Amino acid sequence: MDTDLLSIFVRCDGVLPHEIQCPKSPQEKNNQIDVDKFKGSLLGLAVGDALGAHVEFRPYSYLQDNPVSDLVGGGTWGLEAGKWTDDTSMALCLTVSLIVRGDFDAYDQLVRYKWWHKFGYLSSTGQCFDIGSATRASLETFYRRQLRLAEQLSITTEDDIDNLPKNRVDEQKFNTECGESDGAGNGALMRLAPVALFFCRSVKEMIQFAGNSALLTHGDKKAVDACRYYALLIYFAVNGCSKSELLDQRLCEKAWNMGWFGKEPLHEDVVRVAEGSYKRRGGYEDGIRGKGYIISAMEAALWAFWSDEGSFERGVLQAINLGDDTDTTAAIYGQLAGAFYGAKAIPQKWLGQLYARDFIESLAGWLKYKGCMWSKNSSTSDRDGVNNQQLIQTSKPVRTGFMQKKATIVKTATKINRSSAASTCARSTIMSKTKTDKPKPVEQRSSTVVTRSMAQSNKPVHRTSRPRSSTKQIITPTTSNRKIRKTYNDG
Repeated sequence: MDTDLLSIFVRCDGVLPHEIQCPKSPQEKNNQIDVDKFKGSLLGLAVGDALGAHVEFRPYSYLQDNPVSDLVGGGTWGLEAGKWTDDTSMALCLTVSLIVRGDFDAYDQLVRYKWWHKFGYLSSTGQCFDIGSATRASLETFYRRQLRLAEQLSITTEDDIDNLPKNRVDEQKFNTECGESDGAGNGALMRLAPVALFFCRSVKEMIQFAGNSALLTHGDKKAVDACRYYALLIYFAVNGCSKSELLDQRLCEKAWNMGWFGKEPLHEDVVRVAEGSYKRRGGYEDGIRGKGYIISAMEAALWAFWSDEGSFERGVLQAINLGDDTDTTAAIYGQLAGAFYGAKAIPQKWLGQLYARDFIESLAGWLKYKGCMWSKNSSTSDRDGVNNQQLIQTSKPVRTGFMQKKATIVKTATKINRSSAASTCARSTIMSKTKTDKPKPVEQRSSTVVTRSMAQSNKPVHRTSRPRSSTKQIITPTTSNRKIRKTYNDG
């Protein structure tokens, strides 16, 4: 943990983000690293959020008559032009936690989310004025668990329990998975970028932590797997893949073949998106919706990216003008498009108006610097050892079982030739499941075959139905006692 940075990012009530004096990272100060794509991802998220904030919850029909074309204030929240909402606040909480802790610390992330919710930490207005019901419920669960932990450890102050060392939290086996099992809103995906950027040198761990980050507030497998898949896209965007490679419908399958998703297959609804369900020329008329439901939100953001014709400005406005959860759809688009195009592609007229731009840019530099330090210190950092093009250009990919309940794993053990200079390791072949449930090998590599059906595993079966509609509480920052309620599939 970096104690110098900790002193900068400690909760200080009444201090707004633009007032925090955050220095540049050592490498950026000496012009040793290019952080354009890192800045692009964080700034893209914030710009999308700010652009969509004033028309949040407006339907498509309204935006047909009043399309958003520029960064303005007022509207839903009465914000000044350039100020952002919960999407960016939570992303900054996550960013700061990764920087200060130098690792993925779920407890610390929840503490900072709690500070935002209770005290307005890293809010553009100094208060939490926009929070999804799933996120709010998960933070309330965290509060209750914290109180029990404080009682167990005889801790009497909130500051002490918030700053509890990680080893003591781990000793108590504190459960940081606070999201409800049917929490399939877009609230985890909207803040994802910092995880994908920090761990972008170790893709397998990055995907795992992306899923873990979702579980803090959203427990549905669709939300978890959407974050795992989208983190992979940001990874490839940062590492210079072309758009056609990035949006190849076989990319997810190839990543599974490489073992990057571990042993957890993606939810079939996420796979459907990965295979191109968003590629619809008609946009809204063809069923694309900017809703709070995770699958709809991801489809909408990817549709905007797929059809933006190489222009961040065009894409982010397309995302917003779908209506409904406008700021979050645009923030999800902005994370990926910003990582792909870089900060230089975001219109300067918007960056010039963006609230706390300098602060966000400084965080991007630290995110890359501290992520690089993590990879050097981690025993797993170089384990991936895969040339990106090896994944992208794989020919004739084996049809794998990366979709839940639709595959059988066949593990094959081969004999090791001890006299050979290159020994052969045990291999795994994924085989499609036939209608009779008898595995039919795609490729037979050995006479010794052990099969295990994913559908028959002991892992719990996750719900695949859409989540129930829920209410998002809105507290207008300009009127402290006034509350507006809207109903939609929450983030």
